[in-house]
Amino acid sequence: MSDTAPLPTTEQLEISVHDGSLHLNASTLWVDCREQDEHRICHIEGAKLLPLSNFASTVDQILPEDKSQAIIVHCHHGMRSLQAVQFLRQKGYPNTWSLNGGIDLWSQEIDNNVPRY
Repeated sequence: MSDTAPLPTTEQLEISVHDGSLHLNASTLWVDCREQDEHRICHIEGAKLLPLSNFASTVDQILPEDKSQAIIVHCHHGMRSLQAVQFLRQKGYPNTWSLNGGIDLWSQEIDNNVPRY
C-alpha cells in the first residue's frame, strides 16, 4: 500500500476519485466491473475488465492470493461497483473499495482525456 496516501478504513465501502488516483500503482488491483461495450468507450489504464454480469463466476481468475491486497472497483457512476465490493468483502477481501462517482467523476475531476458517456 502507498506510504503517501492512506486508504479508507475497512468500515467504509467507497474511496474518492482523488484518493483513488493516488493508488494507481502495482500494489493496488483496479477492477472495472462495467460491460465490454462501456469499456470500449473509455477505461482507466491498468484496470482489469470483469463485467458485473458474470462477476461471481469469473472473479476468482484475477483475485490476489493475498486477501489483504488493496482492490479498487469502478463502474460508470458507482452503483455496480458497490455491489462488487460487497461481494468481494464477503469472499474475505476487506481492503476493497468502490470508486465513488465511478469513471464518470474520474473523467470530470482526474483525467478529462477519459471520454464521458
